[in-house]
Amino acid sequence: MLSVRELRIAGRRGDLVAPTSFDAPAGALTLVQANGEETRTALALAASGRYAPDAGSAVWGETSTPKKNLKALRRATALVDSPSINEAERHLSVRGLVAEDLALLPRRRREHDADAWLTVHAFEDIAKDWAHELAPHRRVELLTELALADPEVRLLVVDSPDRHSDRTEDWLPRLDALATNPGRELAVVAIVGEAPFGWEGRVAVVGNALEAPEAEAAEEEEVLA
Repeated sequence: MLSVRELRIAGRRGDLVAPTSFDAPAGALTLVQANGEETRTALALAASGRYAPDAGSAVWGETSTPKKNLKALRRATALVDSPSINEAERHLSVRGLVAEDLALLPRRRREHDADAWLTVHAFEDIAKDWAHELAPHRRVELLTELALADPEVRLLVVDSPDRHSDRTEDWLPRLDALATNPGRELAVVAIVGEAPFGWEGRVAVVGNALEAPEAEAAEEEEVLA
C-alpha cells in the first residue's frame, strides 16, 4: 500500500502541493484531485519516489529510514505519461517507444523484444503510428501495459490521464480494471483535475491535510459545548 502523509511540496509563491494525505491500497484505483498541471505532476513525482517532498512522506509498504523508503517506493512504482517527464515524444513511433522503454529494463526482466511484445499484447496494429497521436483510450492502454512490462512494478501513478480526453470512458475503466485484476496485485493512483461525476471509488483532494486540524478543533468545541 502507498501511504501519503501530510506531503507538501514548496513552490515559488507558496505551496505547489499543499499538505495532502491519502492511502492507495493494492486492488483499488485511487483518484487524487488536484488543480493545475504543475501541481499534478509534482505530486506524481513525489508519490512515485522520483522527488523527495519538502515535508511529509510517501511510503510504500514498511521501511525503516527515509532513504530506504525512497528507494523502495521508486523500485515498486511506474510513473505513467507524466507531461514533460516521460510522456511519449513526438518523434517516436509506437514501436520506437516500446523498444526504448524495454531497453531500460535489466535483461533478466525482459520477456520479449519490441516486435514480440507488440504482438503478445495486441498492439501490432498501431506499431507504425506516432505515439503522441494515438487515440486516448489506446494511449492509456499502451502506456500502462508498457509500464507493467517490469515485473517488479506494484504501483502505477498515472499523471493527468484526463488531459487527453473529456470522456471518462477513455481512461477510467482501463485503470479500474488494472487495479482490480486478481492476476496481479497492483495499486493504481490517477492524479486528475476532477473526479468523474458518479465515481464511487476512492478519492482524495490535494490540500486535504490542511482541513484535518480545523475539523478536529470543531469536534472538540462540540464536545465542550
